Amino acid sequence: MSPARGRAAAAAMAGALRRSGGRAAPPRGRSGKRASPRGGAPAAAPAPPPDRHLFSDPAEVEALRRNLLAWYDRCKRDLPWRALAASEPDADRRGYAVWVSEIMLQQTQVATVIDYYTRWMQKWPTLQALAQASLEEVNELWAGLGYYSRGKRLQEAARKVVSELAGRMPRTAEELQKLLPGVGRYTAGAIASISYGQATGVVDGNVIRVLCRLRCIGADSSSPAVIDRLWDMANVLVDRSRPGDFNQALMELGATVCAPKSPLCGECPVKQHCQAWRRVEKELAFASQKLFGKAPPVPDVEDCGVGDCPLCPPATEPWDSSLGVTNFPRKAAKKPPRAMRTATCVLERRHCHGAPEYLIVQRPSSGLLAGLWEFPSVPLAQDLQEEKEREELADHLQAWMGQPVAAKGLQFIGEVIHIFSHIHQTYVVYSLHLDGDVILDPALSPSRWVTEHEFHASAVSTAMKKVLKAHEKQRRKESSPVKGSKRKRGAKALGAGSPCPGTQLSLRAFLRAPMAP
Repeated sequence: MSPARGRAAAAAMAGALRRSGGRAAPPRGRSGKRASPRGGAPAAAPAPPPDRHLFSDPAEVEALRRNLLAWYDRCKRDLPWRALAASEPDADRRGYAVWVSEIMLQQTQVATVIDYYTRWMQKWPTLQALAQASLEEVNELWAGLGYYSRGKRLQEAARKVVSELAGRMPRTAEELQKLLPGVGRYTAGAIASISYGQATGVVDGNVIRVLCRLRCIGADSSSPAVIDRLWDMANVLVDRSRPGDFNQALMELGATVCAPKSPLCGECPVKQHCQAWRRVEKELAFASQKLFGKAPPVPDVEDCGVGDCPLCPPATEPWDSSLGVTNFPRKAAKKPPRAMRTATCVLERRHCHGAPEYLIVQRPSSGLLAGLWEFPSVPLAQDLQEEKEREELADHLQAWMGQPVAAKGLQFIGEVIHIFSHIHQTYVVYSLHLDGDVILDPALSPSRWVTEHEFHASAVSTAMKKVLKAHEKQRRKESSPVKGSKRKRGAKALGAGSPCPGTQLSLRAFLRAPMAP
């Protein structure tokens, strides 16, 4: 690249940083602390990233856009929210349809979302319909999708659009992020580009992976500084005439081709622009020449050559040839989820028709699983003895029922493990069968008795469904005959001509008419 083009690229990138609202961190001194702005010469501005990490060639940017969009037109998946975005003439409905899909797709796989999205849009096809729904209805439909606060925030924002914005969706990413609670930078960019054609980029997990591989960005991709650079790149790359399609194509590429562990580089429509792929190809060519005894030149597979480059991998984490393009992106190690234990009781009674009913109670309106229903539960300290766990659960149930509950009367079912994003939750499951009616304390959280069908139709978490499944499995086990038990009374004894148990009948014996008794 010529010096003039390099200077132009640096200026463009700096301008993109200012427009995106990013702010460069103050430089650090030798001690690692931020340099003080007081006294001495003013701090120098941070150097722009090396050209290796930029999209500074207009011809390459245009070619990448063209190749990616042509691939997307041929290979894109047929998804319900894409069909609505393409066919809905009403701008507010179109924006709402994309908004719902983007919220559901956060931290959730496409295959899981499709059914939820279809049912949601059938029930609440407009912002006005969602605004009139109750939170209980929203939680019931969202149950099983995870990250339950998303549904609550989506409804809160829909009510704001209806009541404060006259039902009109904001049309730009800046307004969407500013006016709608729960709408962040990514969601705002997706809605604005897909629904309203605003030429703004998006950065999600798939885009991060694609961009880091295209430009060999090996620094921690979750750090604010790297995220800012990725947003700059996304805004430079986005196609001005088809911004929504381009953003979806970039995400589609990361989801289906540029996968985290087993990327399909041979099928990638932009591999000729991918520096990670070039590095792999050069290493393979070098190894091949070396194998056949030729004297190849040293492969040009070094990093950008700038000391302490903020976007290159740290010196302590060099390129691993066995990983190929999956060397990128790199993230800091996640904190292990904290362990929690909870005692849970499946409280059961018989309905007048003989079917079992279960007591469920509603969780607080804030915090984990806010507003959802669950079996009566109480948090436990770690390393608590089983006897003490029973006593704490019995005391908790006594507060609900207003009558003594014997700890020894609680039947142990087993342990159910459920992994939340940041919590390793163990439910210690017990059951208790009630013979008579119970008057529940109305001063406590809302509660109700439900049948099994009503339980599954309620706003209950996947974890509680696991608890009920464990309870039902134990009940079936207790009701089934024990292996090796005596033959049931009245069973017909085997006659002299009868085959022994386990003996396969011949075809003639199978077709022979049964003998009269």
